[in-house]
Amino acid sequence: MNPALDAVREAEVVVVGAGAAGLSVALGLAGRRLDLLAKGPLQLTGNTPLAQGGVAAAVGAQDSPGLHATDTLAVGGEIGDPAAVATLTADGPRRVAELIALGARFDRDASGALDLAREAAHSRARVLHARDATGAELARALGAALRGRGGLSVFAQALALELVVDGGRVSGLLARHADGALVLHRARAVVLATGGIGRLFARTTNPAEATGDGLALAFRAGARLVDLEMVQFHPTALDCGTDPMPLLTEALRGAGARLVDADGEALLEGPGAELQARDVVARGIHRALASGRRAFLDAREAVGDDFPERFPTVFEACTAHGIDPRREPIPVAPAAHYHMGGIATDGDGRTSLAGLWAAGEVACTGVHGANRLASNSLLEALVFGARAARSVGEALPHLPRPAAIPPPSVAAATDDLEAAIPWLGRLRERMWDEVGLVRTAEGLRRALAELRTMDGLVPTSACELRSLHTVATLLATAALARPETRGAHFRADHPASSPAWRRRIVLRRSHDGVALSPQPAPDASRPAAEASA
Repeated sequence: MNPALDAVREAEVVVVGAGAAGLSVALGLAGRRLDLLAKGPLQLTGNTPLAQGGVAAAVGAQDSPGLHATDTLAVGGEIGDPAAVATLTADGPRRVAELIALGARFDRDASGALDLAREAAHSRARVLHARDATGAELARALGAALRGRGGLSVFAQALALELVVDGGRVSGLLARHADGALVLHRARAVVLATGGIGRLFARTTNPAEATGDGLALAFRAGARLVDLEMVQFHPTALDCGTDPMPLLTEALRGAGARLVDADGEALLEGPGAELQARDVVARGIHRALASGRRAFLDAREAVGDDFPERFPTVFEACTAHGIDPRREPIPVAPAAHYHMGGIATDGDGRTSLAGLWAAGEVACTGVHGANRLASNSLLEALVFGARAARSVGEALPHLPRPAAIPPPSVAAATDDLEAAIPWLGRLRERMWDEVGLVRTAEGLRRALAELRTMDGLVPTSACELRSLHTVATLLATAALARPETRGAHFRADHPASSPAWRRRIVLRRSHDGVALSPQPAPDASRPAAEASA
């Protein structure tokens, strides 16, 4: 054993991340020798347990995968991939049926049928909820299904430090375990399901562990990343001074809650304004706040006394901060919520690096394009997590066993963000101010200049901050390279979309830093059914 290592483990597959995507991968590879690394406690880590919104799937009598695909592509800013969208929407009903068979408890109406809700930019009611704790219910059902499965070893509160690349192939992962041990997980395949990047921003709904680790790991190993500039800001987070900001599910607006100012006047103009695409609503609230108005979500008439039963998670968050949503409007503000970009993958989770797969928010299949349709994220994790598992399972017999044990390059690394709090706060504020809801070339250049000055100041031992710094630099670089507005990427100095920029921006590591390559987007004019044929 290398003297710098505390242990070496042998597995067929290592899965990093225990949200909906990671658990779906692990479930699909049941029976294999699999190491599952969770950054926090199992079933309580990442964004999945916090996801109040539902799972969108064409399971209603008046719906179809084709209609779902059309809605998904319509909000994707003309860079969504029709083939990936067709896969998502066609596989969706099957994944939901499997979840229900595993014991997932979705809301049902008086007749016992699934109670489907309609959310922003959906043309049909197709969103399944478990009240306002859908993600937690998914994590519970998937976690319960994994209990007792042979071959599975779970390591909670483990931090992934480095992908091991041998001869151009990923052959394992270096991790710091909960007890401080530095462990090399040797494997034929690694699947990254590490979630999002919300911790990059001073205002976010994401938990503290959403530090972009998977993106940084993949970039440093040489994998291609794509669409990193596409960040979705949720319009309605509870504006109560906490970090993270509690999410106020879009289902509230779907139920009829209104956005108003302090005087009760409508905050947005036009009928159905509350159910426009999230980026439109978020920027409308942002403009109101910037002008000195306050923003509130008024659900007194739409929900009223039913709040504790219908939206218990929101009700608990509000009352914890002295707000009774049955009797008063709820103060809201936008917050960083979801990342549409990620590690470039095909429809089966394969990345550009042999031996490496990715699934869930850390991956970019192209299903979201420049803007995510509400409640498609949990569905993406389920669909592409299962597909990645199948792909890995089929590939395993043909993948070589890992060769020699390499010397770790990050043996002294820790997960201690506290040691770097001054740099973390500075980075997050700069990202919110200059790379947030409203961007300009001048602001993006300021952000990049400050990130460059931080480069030599970030402690090499602070792995999460190093990941955040890497991803912040890549995101700002991509945002500056896209001189237009498209989907969630809003450039105040270029407020219109440009046909010349119906492209996806691919990034990868180069000898002198970052190589950036705009590439034509898939033909979004083709019907999704045709794309999947």
